[in-house]
Amino acid sequence: MSSDQLPEAGTSLSGVRTLIVEDEPEIAEIVDAFFRREGAECLITGDGVEALDLARWWRPELIILDLRLPGRDGLSILADLRARSGQVPIIIASALGEDIDKLTGFRLGCDDYVVKPVNPLELIARAKVVLRRRRACLEDSGYMTFGGVRVDPSAFRAYIGSTPLELTPSEFKLLCLFVERGGRLVARGQIVDQALGGDANDRSVDPHVSRLRQKLERLAPGVRLTSVRGEGYRLDLTP
Repeated sequence: MSSDQLPEAGTSLSGVRTLIVEDEPEIAEIVDAFFRREGAECLITGDGVEALDLARWWRPELIILDLRLPGRDGLSILADLRARSGQVPIIIASALGEDIDKLTGFRLGCDDYVVKPVNPLELIARAKVVLRRRRACLEDSGYMTFGGVRVDPSAFRAYIGSTPLELTPSEFKLLCLFVERGGRLVARGQIVDQALGGDANDRSVDPHVSRLRQKLERLAPGVRLTSVRGEGYRLDLTP
């Protein structure tokens, strides 16, 4: 599909954390320049192992993924990311253009597949489409997920995989806040204001988080509540 055949995206890339996984520097720099022109925040890596590390700590909202990479190939990266957190949109941009390559990519969970040489404007248009589609799916489902944790705020339910979590109202609000932040720091003040409320204060934070941490550790060994001394907490995925 050419760029003039793509539907109107209607989605901004402004502020979208975009991880560009591409081992050809010239291509990576071109993609980076075009996405930054749209307001995206970009990181570039040409190494497969580093790509997974960046995906874990930076929590990108969009990934442009090549397949032929040193360290670890793109398909194994895709499979790993989908096993850990299914929400981030991933567009494969690869010179591998056979049907079997595309089918494998889609089977493993990519949102789109573009064959090189890539028109950067087409890539931007496709990125807007997949972001809009993913956001619409989240709005329709009402679920928020992070790793194996899934919360349904409207139904006041939380799950680890298919196993329900038994949480108090405060613990549920806490978990919603951590999942919504998706691995980013949640300040202690935010926890008080958005999850605990009422007569809560800074001293109320640690006991509530500790009880939630214990429940997660029992059922979700791949998820950890990490304390950032003097600042707050974040929900992390463990290797």
